[in-house]
Amino acid sequence: MDMKNLNKKLNRFFKDYNNKLTLISGIFIAIGFIASRVFHQYAIRDIAYIIATILSGSEIIFRAIGALRFKVIGIELLVSIAIIGAFIIGEYTESAVVTFLFQFGSYLENRTLMKTRESIKILTEMAPQTALLINEDGSHSEVDVDEVNKGDMLLVKSGAMIAVDGIITSGDGYIDESSINGESMPRHKKKGDEVFAGTVLDGGLINMRASRVGEDTTFSKIIELVEEAQDAKSPAERFIDQFAKYYTPAVLVIAAIVFIITKNLELAITILVLGCPGALVIGAPVANVAGIGRAAKSHILLKGSESTINYAKTDAFLFDKTGTLTEGKSRVSDVIYFGDESEIDQLAASIENTSDHPLARAIVNHKDVDLITDIKSETIKGMGLKAMIDGKSVLAGNSKLMESEGVYINDKAKDKIISFQNKGASIVIIAIDKKLSAIYSIMDNIKPDAREMIKELKRLGIKKTVMLTGDSSRAAQAVAKEIGIDEVESELLPGEKLDIIKKYQNEYNYNVAFAGDGINDSPALAGADTGIAMASGTDVAIETSDVVLIKSDLNSLVQSLSIAKKTSRIMKQNIFIAIATVILLLIGLFRGYVHMGLGMLIHEASILVVILNAVRLIEFKSRD
Repeated sequence: MDMKNLNKKLNRFFKDYNNKLTLISGIFIAIGFIASRVFHQYAIRDIAYIIATILSGSEIIFRAIGALRFKVIGIELLVSIAIIGAFIIGEYTESAVVTFLFQFGSYLENRTLMKTRESIKILTEMAPQTALLINEDGSHSEVDVDEVNKGDMLLVKSGAMIAVDGIITSGDGYIDESSINGESMPRHKKKGDEVFAGTVLDGGLINMRASRVGEDTTFSKIIELVEEAQDAKSPAERFIDQFAKYYTPAVLVIAAIVFIITKNLELAITILVLGCPGALVIGAPVANVAGIGRAAKSHILLKGSESTINYAKTDAFLFDKTGTLTEGKSRVSDVIYFGDESEIDQLAASIENTSDHPLARAIVNHKDVDLITDIKSETIKGMGLKAMIDGKSVLAGNSKLMESEGVYINDKAKDKIISFQNKGASIVIIAIDKKLSAIYSIMDNIKPDAREMIKELKRLGIKKTVMLTGDSSRAAQAVAKEIGIDEVESELLPGEKLDIIKKYQNEYNYNVAFAGDGINDSPALAGADTGIAMASGTDVAIETSDVVLIKSDLNSLVQSLSIAKKTSRIMKQNIFIAIATVILLLIGLFRGYVHMGLGMLIHEASILVVILNAVRLIEFKSRD
């Protein structure tokens, strides 16, 4: 048998049986302890400890040799040398305890990582496997989901899982989207609506056209994001990796020098054992994975350890208004007409039908009118829309647009606008052929948990809360006053939001988090120290932001910051515990207070402490 095959077989053996070998090793340690303390059978004790060392130490030595083949000097090499040295000097108790505690610490670490990855496993198991493909002759056939291509027509029956992202082409039904956004109530979807892979059609029958397939689906991207986040390393972890890289050889050199000077092999071996940076190497990564896993359980995606630590440092929280602090479901609350109502409603709805803005949707849905669709509108950034409809010039937008286009607004109309804005309404002014025709007052309900969210953020140490909006100052101030926002920046063009973020970063030296919808606010999301996408299931939200709130409620935002801060604290605690333990043990060793057995017990206990400290994150509640 060649060496390569032998290594493969040994690797598989240890992977399959290492936990069992560690358990049996623990049993032999107990036998040795009872044999010596109860029956005074020291020969049996030594045999039991030797067997325990071989059972749990073989895998450590195997890993050390494997690392050396790739010129990597790691913690396993220190432990291996300590095991062999303890055998040489006849310290079988120490060798057995060292190997058992080291393996038990590895078991606990792997157990913690497994628990935090359960959310990914559950998502993966929920992934659809097959789809009903509609053939050209109208028949349908069941195919593997990997065989579905973009543009294919699919049939989804009641109770079936939607296989890929797509657009409904006919039919309707209630869709359970809890796997994507965490919402328990099914949503009614009809022709033209978007549906996502991994969601379930609770009732109805739909035909759909595939728009995103395979790894491009929202469901797949969520899984990929969590996996990448848990594998990503923070600056602290990268520092620890570099530290361990040079620290291990340094300990070997120090132990060799001590042996040369003192001729005391036991002291040199004890230095090797106590100098192992086990807790330091394990502490930060296990906290990172536990924190990201805990967030994933709450439908919060933290993009890696670096994003998490940076988020925890947030000083100022900036918010987009529409869809973030408000529900984004605008409705027309009042209209003042200056002409034929039916004509104005038709022209206003027709021009607004060319836009996806929430204010535009509110006007389109205000009345059931015959839309004129054969038109092309021009978007005036930050102001509104302009179009020719049936030979008439139509403007729809704010006061800035009217002023720039020379539309006169009399004092009575201005007073009405101010009255609406004082109530927190947004205003859309309609002008036909350069004449003021209507003023639409549009309300967007504030999210019920917005005020509580602001209070909780301040409890978590946020120094400043700011709302950024393109709305008028009066409308913005009314919303800010109701929910307790500190400052308001209103009447902003899309690019100006990024300028405000830069101002808080550079002039005030704040670490800025920005929460937006992930579409119109993509420059602001990218420019902030931490970009938080409130809108679930969009490509921009997943790719641009550092934190994605799949369940787009404000409680998730508070939870995300709370988990990030807790993760950061535990990571720092673990690093401190690890370094302090090694320093104190080495001082105790040179001063004669610590021997190998006691030192190893304390050393391995520190590894268990940092793991158990990280485990607290898994069940952490934001109010803890």
